Amino acid sequence: MAGGMGAAWAHVQTWRPYTLPYPGVVGLAGISVAGGDPGPWHVLAAVVVPVLVWLGGHYLGDWFDRELDAIDKPQRPIPSGRLGARAALVSAAVCEVGAAGLALSVGWRVLALLVVGVVGIAAYSRVCKGRGLSGNLVRGALTSLAVLAGASCAPGGDVWAAVPFAAVFLLHDASSNLVGAVRDVAGDAAGGYRSVPVLRGVAYSARLAAGLYAGAYAIAFAALLEALPDRAAYLALLVVALAVGTWVFGGLLAQGGGITRESALRAHALLVGERLVLACAVVAAGTGVTVAAAVLVPVLLFSLLTQNAMRVRHEIPPAGLRNATAS
Repeated sequence: MAGGMGAAWAHVQTWRPYTLPYPGVVGLAGISVAGGDPGPWHVLAAVVVPVLVWLGGHYLGDWFDRELDAIDKPQRPIPSGRLGARAALVSAAVCEVGAAGLALSVGWRVLALLVVGVVGIAAYSRVCKGRGLSGNLVRGALTSLAVLAGASCAPGGDVWAAVPFAAVFLLHDASSNLVGAVRDVAGDAAGGYRSVPVLRGVAYSARLAAGLYAGAYAIAFAALLEALPDRAAYLALLVVALAVGTWVFGGLLAQGGGITRESALRAHALLVGERLVLACAVVAAGTGVTVAAAVLVPVLLFSLLTQNAMRVRHEIPPAGLRNATAS
């Protein structure tokens, strides 16, 4: 029984529950601004397809990263032996096949975007992650695909209406992914990855991440020029998200070259919450503040609580284990 519970917990850790609401809300944002005449099944697909692809991406990414994690994060499920590499691949396939079946039920365009997304996940994990800014941009592009997939779920919807928001999330998630790379700079260097922090240092990387973040919000505010159904609700949540992000990046930039793994992790944790507010701002633009608030409050609480319970132990090995792997 203990072995079965241990294996189940290893899967839950691989899911990173604190991240799972985000792709669903991003897909909901896409269908919200696309308009058209979506029914409950289309909305369900817009939410669940990105979540399943994201979930499969966690399994696949951890499978690709298993050797790097053995160096820097040996407590994680695969390098610790609590989740077999084969089991991770099978789990990834189950998630992606399930997503494909649901995508096909609402349209071939959604399925096509899903295929591009899965290829992008593999390319990011296998090739791009350790190759400077290109890896961060590919990671951001994966979220932009979720926006477009959500918009494509709406019968009669205008996918082009979601394109500016896809650009917002591309730059935003490239930025937050770069903050994550700052957190992992020591392990990436040990594993031979050529990330931006490894090549240019943590201070430069924080400035670049802040620039990408500013670009995301410049596009987000420019979207107010479009005919959004609820500009006021969109603007209100946008300002809240920007205030949080500005505070986060202000703290990072003030540290200069003294950014630590722990401080970068705290910054990234706050951005995980901030991006939910940003995604719900787009939901509000299409459906109004009531729906956006009904989504935001529970998903934000869930993300913050599960991060508090799980995240540090997933990202930073215990001191004894860290010292053992370093030696």
